[in-house]
Amino acid sequence: MTESFLEAFPVIYETDVAWGDMDAFQHVNNTVYLRYFESARIHYFERTPMFEIMQAEGVGPIAHSHRIRYRFPLTYPDHIRIGVRVTGVAEDRLIAAYRLVSARHNIIAAEGDTTIVFVNYQAGGKAPIPEPVLQAFDHIEGWAPERRPKIDR
Repeated sequence: MTESFLEAFPVIYETDVAWGDMDAFQHVNNTVYLRYFESARIHYFERTPMFEIMQAEGVGPIAHSHRIRYRFPLTYPDHIRIGVRVTGVAEDRLIAAYRLVSARHNIIAAEGDTTIVFVNYQAGGKAPIPEPVLQAFDHIEGWAPERRPKIDR
């Protein structure tokens, strides 16, 4: 059933809620959602040459900012599915969007996004998103390069 909630997301990451993810209020702690989203984002990025380029050239991503909307409290036990997609790019940044769905309750538990900036770790400054990474986004998202969604800086 959770498939309909995630049909707009080309990459899905799945995991279980661990007992230790909960806090004293007996629901998943709000900070754990950032880890869930990070794992989903890395799962997406593994489908691109991003990490190979980072290793070879020193250019890679760094999180700039996050937004999360909590919609339903997760608890143990549960299996969750997190849809992730890139919703826009600029020369040196992108926005990754997420939707987290509870299989146990068949409900959207959280949504959010992360702004990712590309940096040259060796030179210590911003860098353009490498073209092979943009091409991988085109393939994953089904975009024509000239129709990539743009974001304002």
